[in-house]
Amino acid sequence: MEIFLLYFLFINIILFILAGYDKYLARKGKRRIPENTLFFLEAIGGTIGLLTAMLLFRHKTSKTSFIVKFTLLFLIQLALIYLYSTSKT
Repeated sequence: MEIFLLYFLFINIILFILAGYDKYLARKGKRRIPENTLFFLEAIGGTIGLLTAMLLFRHKTSKTSFIVKFTLLFLIQLALIYLYSTSKT
């Protein structure tokens, strides 16, 4: 269980830093981190890191397509957690 928690901590910190760096690149007009990379990291457990970065840096918060995809991935994760937790009983 400890390794599992360390994994989530690590992936969320990495995604938070990447999203912040992407915001920095956007302000400088440089080549950006692909959205698919951000979504992949969200899908493998970085939802909290990405959400925190979005709120703190105001990153991608006005881009509707990004918000929709983020929300869909989040809802899928919630459904999987729910299904996993109910199947254990």
